[in-house]
Amino acid sequence: MSDKRSSTLLTVLLFVSVSAFVEELDDSFMERKGAEDIWLIKFYAPWCTFCKQLDPVWHQIGSELRSLGSPVQVGKSDATASPGLAKEFRVRGYPAIFMLKKEVKYNYLGPRTKDGIMDFANRVAGPLVRSLTSLQLFQHAMSRHDVMFVYVGATSQLKTNYTSAAETLIIGTYFFSATRDVLPKAVCLASLPAVVVFKDGTYFTYSEERHGDLMAWINRERFPTYSQIDSYTLYAMGDSGKLVLLALVEQKHLWDQSLRCKSLVEEVAAEHRDTYRSSFYFGFMEDSSYINGLVMGDIILPSFIIVNLSNDGYFLPPGGVETKQQLLDFMDGVLDGSVEIQGGNGVTQRIRRFVYDTKVTLTSIFTKAPLFGCFLFGLPLSIGVGLCHLCCKARNCADDDDDDDDDVALIATSSQRRKKSGNKKSD
Repeated sequence: MSDKRSSTLLTVLLFVSVSAFVEELDDSFMERKGAEDIWLIKFYAPWCTFCKQLDPVWHQIGSELRSLGSPVQVGKSDATASPGLAKEFRVRGYPAIFMLKKEVKYNYLGPRTKDGIMDFANRVAGPLVRSLTSLQLFQHAMSRHDVMFVYVGATSQLKTNYTSAAETLIIGTYFFSATRDVLPKAVCLASLPAVVVFKDGTYFTYSEERHGDLMAWINRERFPTYSQIDSYTLYAMGDSGKLVLLALVEQKHLWDQSLRCKSLVEEVAAEHRDTYRSSFYFGFMEDSSYINGLVMGDIILPSFIIVNLSNDGYFLPPGGVETKQQLLDFMDGVLDGSVEIQGGNGVTQRIRRFVYDTKVTLTSIFTKAPLFGCFLFGLPLSIGVGLCHLCCKARNCADDDDDDDDDVALIATSSQRRKKSGNKKSD
């Protein structure tokens, strides 16, 4: 018993010490904070299940950032108790995660994991453009990042545009700068200054003539051509303007057919990169719940799908896909319009999606917590029935009052008639 009490006490003390690194914020925060402060803030609602699941991760982040000596301060705010602060950050859903740095607000839309949020905090808190001063630093950065943008050259208008793009896109990727002698000798640049993206084991150089706006080009190129894709990444890819070819597979114990689907997509991405890189991203997804919501049904696994997140549209193969050529024909059909797009974000589709999402939510509630579901929907129903009963009762009472008034009037009329009759007889 003594050991159990000691363990419980240790757990409580540990939670209290970790919680000390996360400050509860209210509507007075914007007035109290310092001009140079950097804050990582989670907005939550007391009834939000996802917020509660994130809470222990949030306290771990606060503790780790403090132990690393990071300038980032960690806070959280109950949006229902401090609506003014939530309005200031334009919070639309829960949990919402923001960084505040020198009056600039950065909205985090990535995975709700410790590693993902820590990477976001460190990326935004640091310099917009990190300087690489040696080949060793360049190689170290390359080993840590799947995609890396590097400005090469002296001060120029291109560097100004590059820094401006970094102010907006630092949420999703790192930005570096270097001199020509820092880069490996294998990197050939036709002229300087230049902006180069290193990814997929090679590099590509930005050209205003061929690629147009620099920020738009960076936004299109900030993901690997082929990768494992989760729902957060897929949503972010919607801003790139590219289509996404996905192999949808099981989360565990992949079947041979699933492995074959993954291999087909990976091979096409590698062998035909130059042909399709401007139009497609490639990847595989193990959790198909996001796609199920998009198509408003259950996708049979394994399967292929091409999604257009810019308009919530998707394409399904018109026939079986067993070979690379069949997969290429599917992609070409999407590009030339011979494969019909499905879904979309029209009014009808939005209504259907709302109905589907409501159905899925209700099913989940009654499956995981049937008693809570009965209470959640039984209480409003009971209140509604009670109000109807009171309204009916009030109407009946009003009708009874009208009947009583009619009876009184009738009695009074009869009495007056009898009185008049008696007076006549007396005469």
